[in-house]
Formats: sequence, C-alpha cells, structure tokens
Amino acid sequence: MNSQTHDKTLAKIRAILAKAEDPAASPEEAQAYFAKAADLMSKYGIERAMLAEKAPETDKPAQRVLYIKGTYLLDRTFLLGSIVKALGGQSIRWRVYDRESGKYVQKFKMYGYESMLERAEMLYTSLLLQAFNGMKQGRPQPGESTTSYRKAWLTGFRYAVKKRLERAEQVAVEEADLTLPGGSASTALVLAQREDTIRAIFTAQHPKVRPAAKRNLRGSGWRDGDLAGQRADLGSKRLNDARKSALAS
Repeated sequence: MNSQTHDKTLAKIRAILAKAEDPAASPEEAQAYFAKAADLMSKYGIERAMLAEKAPETDKPAQRVLYIKGTYLLDRTFLLGSIVKALGGQSIRWRVYDRESGKYVQKFKMYGYESMLERAEMLYTSLLLQAFNGMKQGRPQPGESTTSYRKAWLTGFRYAVKKRLERAEQVAVEEADLTLPGGSASTALVLAQREDTIRAIFTAQHPKVRPAAKRNLRGSGWRDGDLAGQRADLGSKRLNDARKSALAS
C-alpha cells in the first residue's frame, strides 16, 4: 500500500462519513454509511500495521496536540479520548487558558502510530457532529435539567460508540488472521506489540499521570445517548437492506 493508495482510502472514508453526517440522510442510511466507514477504517489500520511490520518507515509512532473548545468541553474531550483508547492509543489532557477567547480550553495530546491518529481525528470530527445533532433532539424528563440530561446523553453515546469501535477492531483482526500466509505473525500479536510501544512512549513522557476521576452521569439522558450510539452502528452487526440500498448510491 503506497501513499497514493493511502490517500485514496482516506478520501473514500471521508466521503462516506460526509454522507452519514448529512441531515437529509435517514437513520438507516446514516447507520449504513457509518458501518461502511468503520469497516474500511479498521481494515485500513490493519493493512498499515502489517505493512509497517516489514517496513517500519511506512507507519511510525507519533503524537498530536489538539486544542478542544466549545460547549460541553469535557464531553468533547472524553469522546476523543474514548476513540483513541479504542484504537489502541494513549492520551492525556490539560486545562489551559486560551488568550484569544478569554476562556479555558482542553489541551489534548494523543499518542499512536500515524495511521491510527489519522483515523482517530476523522472519527472524532464525524462522531462529534452526530452526537451534538442527536443530543439536541433529545427530550429531558419532566423536572430534569436540560444541561444534566445532555451531559448524560453524551456520556451514554460515548460509551456505546467505544464498545462498537472495540468490536469493529476485533472483527477486523479476526478476518485478517484468516488470510495470513503460514508462518506470519498474527495480526493480534502485531497490534499488541504496537500498543506496547505506544504505552512505553507515553509512560516515559508522563510517568506520574493519574486517571481522571469518573463522572457519575446517568438518568434518561444516558439511556437515550447510549441508544443513539448503538444506532450509529460502527460495523459490528450484520448490515440490513437499508445499508445495501445506501451504499449502492
């Protein structure tokens, strides 16, 4: 897989995600597009990993810094962190003051192989849009705070998406192993070694980092967000006729 092939694959994934983000798309069509994009992403990640096993210069450990701004700041940050974790990376965040806006923002640093970081950023951009669109359509229970409902909604959405991403990665690994020639290192072993490499780099740079305190956000918002995250199928279940129809266009 050369750089031109990489670019074409990523362009195809972006185009599919754009269709899923279209407000005119039905829930079934959006589900189908997200499923296809996640499937392509997982296969792309494995292809890059296995190629780098023979040619390390094609996919190296890297790190990227993003400054996350806007409403529901921690929820945005936690969504990105969950995506990075599900794809085998590491991350850390700081609260920093942004002189331009006069507000505090989140400085987010993620560690992973180059191909993984590409996927994480694409997924984050797309899923964030989907999450905020869905969150605004939700309706709190009588007497329930809208802000509390929405924070819980985003937590439920993030939880469901993380589980589906992990499952999509697992399925892709299992399928890749079936096609490996005899004597090759298993896909799972190669990916585990890559995760160990990233974890070692992260630990060396942040030896005293502590996990963030868990947030206790439940209620109707959590349930509704979790259901929305499940509807945003990421390729872990069998595609129905709606997917076939959407992808034929």
